[in-house]
Amino acid sequence: MKKVKMMTSTTTRRSALLIAALTATLLISGCKNVPPVTSGMGSDQIAPGQKFSKHLQVHNPELGKKLHISDIRSRTNNELLEINLSLTSTYEKTLKLQYQFTWFDKDGFVIEAGKAPWKPLDLHGMQTETVPGLAPTNQVASFSLYVRDVPEKFFKF
Repeated sequence: MKKVKMMTSTTTRRSALLIAALTATLLISGCKNVPPVTSGMGSDQIAPGQKFSKHLQVHNPELGKKLHISDIRSRTNNELLEINLSLTSTYEKTLKLQYQFTWFDKDGFVIEAGKAPWKPLDLHGMQTETVPGLAPTNQVASFSLYVRDVPEKFFKF
């Protein structure tokens, strides 16, 4: 009888430790402040026919319906391509976004992939904002602007 009672106590203790470990894991993973991982989706697939849509990549179709590039100005500065791109919201509320340029050479290969940081951008309702970009090398022939929205829960601490 005493041996059965000891085994029950040990099993209860192990179950309690397992539940505590699972709870701690869930709490830690729920508190991470990591933006979502995205893959690009061309806005020309979402809103075909827009003048500059081939340069805009978004991470979901809903965001693609809310944004478009209204103008692109470019020049060469010290042999580097410099871009001033006008990003326009067609959405009536504020969009909390992040953007990143991706640069391509004349053969369509990505130049310095993953080195450019995501930059924050708040685009208020129906606002147009100029987004500047400077190519990292003089080998750049074209570019894409990748835009993703950042859910508000990632800004709360």
